[in-house]
Amino acid sequence: MTSAVARTGRTNEDFTGALPTAAVLVDGAGIPGTAAVCRHGVAWYANRLGSGLLGLLSLARDRSLPELLAEVIERVTDDHRDTCDVAATISPSAAVAVLRLSGSLVEYLVLGDATLVLDRADGAPLVVSDPREVVISRPYASALEATAEGSNAYHRVLRELRANRNQPGGFWVAKDDPRAADEAITGSCPVSELAGATLLSNGAGRVVDRFRLADWPTVIALLASGGPADIIRRVRQAEARHAVAADDATITHCTDLGEA
Repeated sequence: MTSAVARTGRTNEDFTGALPTAAVLVDGAGIPGTAAVCRHGVAWYANRLGSGLLGLLSLARDRSLPELLAEVIERVTDDHRDTCDVAATISPSAAVAVLRLSGSLVEYLVLGDATLVLDRADGAPLVVSDPREVVISRPYASALEATAEGSNAYHRVLRELRANRNQPGGFWVAKDDPRAADEAITGSCPVSELAGATLLSNGAGRVVDRFRLADWPTVIALLASGGPADIIRRVRQAEARHAVAADDATITHCTDLGEA
């Protein structure tokens, strides 16, 4: 695992952790103004969500991944419902990726713009992602590109975009409504078919989907040779080269799945 904060002086709003039979990655999301509605902040939300998921994954092995995620969303929301405006558009939210070994199967869940890559022993990698936020974001892209990043107008457009969260016809993330877990992308495959699996936050996934530095098979090869830190180093170099604001970047790379 490697997790790198976007820049010095900021708090890392990603979370990742693992058990012998499971891995969790949470990519927290917030925009300026979040502190006015939630005194805890995005990093607190991501860490509570991630650690809560790990706790349930270690105990409730007979329950589905969406069930576990829904319970944790409800628990964390209850933790700050009395002190924070949990329903506000700009209150903390997060993308989530979960991997679990269950007998002879690997089960997975992705909600929001995190990515999970299953390295199939025979064949191309299976890339599990949730495209809905990308699709919904397209009409807002030109307005964001034409507006100074960080300006009031920029954040107004972001708020309008994020008003589509957890709405029918919109995109879904972990926030205050546990029903969002039912909208996650889920599936399973035999452990015997996999050489490994990788969970990436949006900031790390830029290596493929934004900067086109590599395709997913190349990413898998780079992970094997240089580990997650090498991927994040390449992303940071590309961000600097293209004058793109850095994002928190987190990668959890799982190998030897059949030996867990």
